[in-house]
Amino acid sequence: MLVRSIFAIVGLTVCLAVFGASQQKEIRHAPVKPTSPASGPEMYTTYCAVCHGVDGKGNGPAAEALKVPPPDLTKLVSKNGGKYPSDHVTSAIQGELRLPAHGSKEMPVWGCLFWGMSQGHSSEVQLRVTNLNKYIESPQAK
Repeated sequence: MLVRSIFAIVGLTVCLAVFGASQQKEIRHAPVKPTSPASGPEMYTTYCAVCHGVDGKGNGPAAEALKVPPPDLTKLVSKNGGKYPSDHVTSAIQGELRLPAHGSKEMPVWGCLFWGMSQGHSSEVQLRVTNLNKYIESPQAK
């Protein structure tokens, strides 16, 4: 009887471990696809929506695999006293902030990646960051 109980517990533990492992989401890194620096929507869809969601609410398909949930980008104004934190968002995009997601490197530092895409043309990097920032500002909750 004791042996059957032990086997039942071990079997249950193995089943739970296998089931739990199959439920664990995994982040797979892929090469960065170049986009137009003039299109904030295209950059957002290509680079941000996978974690932040198409609607910006932090519900993208990769969000549940992250250790730190992506923030709801539609609430930046309401969390900042009614003002859009443009400088803060720019710093986050460029990787200049010490944010939990940045610290774990789950969120790519887009400033560095934009620099590589733009082959060192600082004006193109700035255009990318500015247009992406403007697009992120657009869906703010009222």
